[in-house]
Amino acid sequence: MKKLVFVMIILLTATIAVQAQDYNTGIGFRGGLSNGLTVKHFISSNTALEGLLSTRWKGFHITGLYEIHAVAFNVPRLNWYYGVGGHIGFWDGYEDHPWFDEDANGHTVIGVDGIIGLEYNIEAIPFNISLDWKPGFNIIGYTGFWGDELALSLRFIF
Repeated sequence: MKKLVFVMIILLTATIAVQAQDYNTGIGFRGGLSNGLTVKHFISSNTALEGLLSTRWKGFHITGLYEIHAVAFNVPRLNWYYGVGGHIGFWDGYEDHPWFDEDANGHTVIGVDGIIGLEYNIEAIPFNISLDWKPGFNIIGYTGFWGDELALSLRFIF
């Protein structure tokens, strides 16, 4: 009985994975409190690597994410995803911002990120649109939780 359940789970997972991907690579713009570029590339039928280069507070962040995708709400071309990754960032601060120390002019941070979101792959044109939340935790530098990374992305997919 345990073998049958195991085989059923594997088949179900494979079915979901096959349906999760509608493209191989997407390149586009990510806009939110930080703006920048996004590149997502699928490394298997339901897993992708995403790289983000974003600007904020007179500086920039480089983020790498590993994501798992699946069909959302049984709607074709609508996927949800979640994942983890890390970031490194450099910025000069922001005048009169409550999060920064008054005597600090700049920061370098290294931390971990999570991501959860929805994306829709438009069938008529090779674009997708996604909405995600990417909380982060800085481990080195200006430490602490950053939960304000809600963003909308538009990618050209191929």
